[in-house]
Amino acid sequence: MGISTAFVALAAFFWGVSGGIGSILMDSGWAPSVVSFYRGFVGLLFVLVWLLIRPRSSGLSNRKLWLWAAIAGLGVAGNFSFYFISIEHGSVAVAATLMYCAPVFVYLISFALKLERPTVSKWAAIALVMVGIVLLTKLHEVGASGLSLIGIGTGLLAGLSYAVFIFGFKYAAPHGSPQAILSIAFAVLSIVLILPSDIDQTVSVLGSPQWPLFLTLGVLGAGLSFVFYIIGLKHTAPALASMIAMVEPVTATLFGFLLLDGSLDVIQMIGMGLILITVTTLSVISSKASKS
Repeated sequence: MGISTAFVALAAFFWGVSGGIGSILMDSGWAPSVVSFYRGFVGLLFVLVWLLIRPRSSGLSNRKLWLWAAIAGLGVAGNFSFYFISIEHGSVAVAATLMYCAPVFVYLISFALKLERPTVSKWAAIALVMVGIVLLTKLHEVGASGLSLIGIGTGLLAGLSYAVFIFGFKYAAPHGSPQAILSIAFAVLSIVLILPSDIDQTVSVLGSPQWPLFLTLGVLGAGLSFVFYIIGLKHTAPALASMIAMVEPVTATLFGFLLLDGSLDVIQMIGMGLILITVTTLSVISSKASKS
């Protein structure tokens, strides 16, 4: 149980660090689409090795697996891209926290599809998250806070995209192995993100002195992290996993403070705390309801 928990924590830590690495690369002039592509492509190579090592019960002949895994891939592609665009127009701390709102989007989609019954407490939690977003992003003084509407909007879209990945992976899971699902998802991501990317810049990464950073980003942000997270989830209660996942925005915030000269004022810190606590509580309530 302890090792499984550590795997989930490591995955969240790696995701937090990947945001900081992406910020460094974009500050060096690399486009968000190129950074996102390499994060996903290196992740694809990683999970393909995992699939080759453990090919049993892959489900690759099942059409439903391909459909839902492809949807999961579109979700990850949007998540990576919007997350890095949000960082480019704001900060690592804000982008990571806005992306952490993904469970709220899961609830809203579930309400719309009538998969989940809306209650007063759930709506109240969603309202609290919205208040937290306003405090964190200072919507009433966007220019003064150093953020932009693009940064805020893409941060929320990153969370929505992650919610799409959650649904895609959930419905693909009964039809095949995690490594098969991730292989398809990252393959779709690579195809989707290579199309709008600057091909010259994408190729120039291979001869750039910063290629080790791209490799590290892919290994930590999409390779090891997803493998650790999925293995850890097998023996970790969803409620505990959701709380451990708070490591990601906290790590991203500390990375921004220590290495990227980031800063948040007291009101923004309150907003961040409100989002993290409320979203974690929502996840805990949801997992308990699923168990019962």
